[in-house]
Amino acid sequence: QVQLVESGGGLVQTGGSLRLSCEASGSITGTNALGWFRQAPGKQRELVARLPSDGKTVYADSVQGRFTFSKDTAKKTIYLQMNSLKPEDTAVYYCNWIISYMNYWGEGTLVTVSS
Repeated sequence: QVQLVESGGGLVQTGGSLRLSCEASGSITGTNALGWFRQAPGKQRELVARLPSDGKTVYADSVQGRFTFSKDTAKKTIYLQMNSLKPEDTAVYYCNWIISYMNYWGEGTLVTVSS
């Protein structure tokens, strides 16, 4: 019984920045992995950034150096800071939280980058 609530999406011009947030609530014990994914219209959902429980954050090549994944354990919140945004970053962004080997997804927040 876990819910993930996302916020921070919106419309931004090329080169702008946005910060996405994802707050978890419910019974949270044993987090195995955290991640951000995105899905553009007509395309498959793809990995943006992932933090396994036993490693460092990994980023997709397309966002490396522009996006930063962070977390606040006390607030049970993860963030995705997105800088130098490009039109190809336009997508619905989803947070992902694997808790006790169960896969939970946020509802998604739309990021639109105008050219």
